[in-house]
Order: sequence, then C-alpha cells, then structure tokens
Amino acid sequence: MAAPLQCLSQRLVNWARIKSPWITLFNSGACNACDIEIIACLMPRFDIERFGILAKGSPRHADILIVTGHVTLKQASRLRRVWEQIPEPRYVIAMGACGASAGAFHGLYHVMERVEDVIPVDVYAAGCPPRPDEIINAVVTCLNLLKEDQVHGGKEWRQRRVREIMEPMERKAGI
Repeated sequence: MAAPLQCLSQRLVNWARIKSPWITLFNSGACNACDIEIIACLMPRFDIERFGILAKGSPRHADILIVTGHVTLKQASRLRRVWEQIPEPRYVIAMGACGASAGAFHGLYHVMERVEDVIPVDVYAAGCPPRPDEIINAVVTCLNLLKEDQVHGGKEWRQRRVREIMEPMERKAGI
C-alpha cells in the first residue's frame, strides 16, 4: 500500500517541479552584466514569475542553479558546495561567454577554463550577456530535460547516449 502512495507523491512533486521551477543564482565573480539580465527577467517587462519560475535565495529550495561569470580558483569549492546542496534532480545553466569558456578572463592564472570543470552543466545560455528571453529559453530547456529524464529514469540515460555516439566515432578515428 505504501508504494502506490509513494509513487503518487513522487508524481505530485515532479508535476510541481515542472510547473513551478525554483532557481538560485551563483555569481562567481565577473562583470555583473549577466546578473543585470537576470534582474531584467524578474522585472515587469519579462516577468518570469508568470511562467511559475521563482528565484530563491537558498540552494536547498532550488531546482535549477544559474551560474554567472567565470569561475575563479577561490570560488570553485564554494560553487561545488552550493551545487551539492541542491536536491536531486538538479540542473545547471552556465550563462554567457564567461560560463562557457571564461570569456574575456580566459587564460588568467586564477580562472578555471569553464564552469563544467567544477560542476556538470546541463544548458548553456549564449551571449555576453545573454538577453532575458535567452535566459527564459534556457530554463525552459532545463524543464524539457527534466521531463525527458523522468521518462528515462534519471540523467544517466543522456550520458549513456553520448557514450554510444562517441565510441564508434573514436574507434573510427583510431583514438
């Protein structure tokens, strides 16, 4: 009797997570242009709350972590700690050129190459800085990934799929 109730409760949690994702922001030390665009998302012109997207201050309540800026060596452990506090399933959006490749800060002695060197990234929001509609699109992409992951039983299926694609290519290339 407990299993069907657990299944029902899990379905309710998943439904709520899809209908109203909660995001938290981690600024790892950049020019703050991405942060200004996130603030623009919260303002009346774009108003992401009409889609059910809520910004939360605590990572323990968030579903999606948005990382802005390049990751410095000093911030890497803090970013990892924040990421570990987010309950599963957790998704990460790396914003802008700094999140993807350190942007203008690439090659500095105290800067990591990209966010993915510290935590796994699910979606990249392109631009320097990304426009608010691109940020909203990145969150919607995370929600679509969440739906696909629910169907396939978790995030592992995407990693297996990449391995299935890459192994024949590596064999063909002789790697």
